[in-house]
Amino acid sequence: MRSGNFSDDFKRDAVAQITERGYRVAEVSKRLGVSQHSLYAWRRKFSKPSVSTDDDQAAEIRRLKNELARVTEERDILKKATAYFAKDAR
Repeated sequence: MRSGNFSDDFKRDAVAQITERGYRVAEVSKRLGVSQHSLYAWRRKFSKPSVSTDDDQAAEIRRLKNELARVTEERDILKKATAYFAKDAR
């Protein structure tokens, strides 16, 4: 294994190979010449937290459900109005 300091970009790219592309840590370690221990430490440091993503998705789902309920109610009101005015036209 080679020793030395690696740039943050290099570390992020190495972590991306593990987290986003699905490569095994041992494979990336061997290919890049970095210890597995370093890769695990970089993953803890640079990987995106999944908790905030779950919170963001839950908030988006709540917002979309509320919007769907509002639009559905508007549609139902317009259906009733159309039926009412169609009855008057006869």
